[in-house]
Amino acid sequence: MNLLYSYPSVIPGKLIRRYKRFLADIELDNGEVITAHCANTGSMQGLCKPGSAVLLSKSDNPKRKLAYSWEAILVENTVEDAAKNTIGNTWVGINTALPNRVIKIALEQNLLPQLKGRYETVRSEVPYGQDRKSRIDFLLSKPGQPDIYLEVKNVTLAEAKTALFPDAVTTRGQKHLRELMALIPDCQAMMLYFINRGDCDRFAPSEACDPVYAKLLHQAVAAGVEVLPLRFSVMPEGVSYVGQAEFVES
Repeated sequence: MNLLYSYPSVIPGKLIRRYKRFLADIELDNGEVITAHCANTGSMQGLCKPGSAVLLSKSDNPKRKLAYSWEAILVENTVEDAAKNTIGNTWVGINTALPNRVIKIALEQNLLPQLKGRYETVRSEVPYGQDRKSRIDFLLSKPGQPDIYLEVKNVTLAEAKTALFPDAVTTRGQKHLRELMALIPDCQAMMLYFINRGDCDRFAPSEACDPVYAKLLHQAVAAGVEVLPLRFSVMPEGVSYVGQAEFVES
């Protein structure tokens, strides 16, 4: 499988605990216990089991308070396929900064078949919205065509083989859906769900975690916002693009 993104280097360890949302205590293979930065504001349901194998990256920047960053965790998977074979454990990417890096690479190299021919230029973090205080993740442009406003969301929650978003109430995510709907029909709007685990082939909004978001997503689809749930496989070597998941609206 070709890697779309390669980790510069990763350090293995075992999770002790995640706490205060942004911190995680991890035991390295040599027995040393370190505190890593957890770049994920969600609840991370099902991703914080003590003793689980994790992958870390390390920064040489002396100005950083925490040198280590938590990148991924290996989760137990008891889902069975059609042949009743249990699917193996799955690496799940938890660093919410990574999806935008990966999607930027895919866009600049024109690797996503769903978007081929629809844009020529890619810009990141472009101000938009009624108050111009929001920033769209990517603005895709092509002469003579309406601009495409593309928002990216990191998806880690799963139930069986269905990826779910969000994993907690997200007022910010609700705002993004409303802002995308406001762009229609003058521009094209797209919500890209980055399924950061390779064991899910379906995607749905998580009504149990945020019923308001789920309702807004249904409204956004009806208004013309495109939903693009994309599957990615996470490995210690890096991240690969798997394909598009089936969107289950309800």
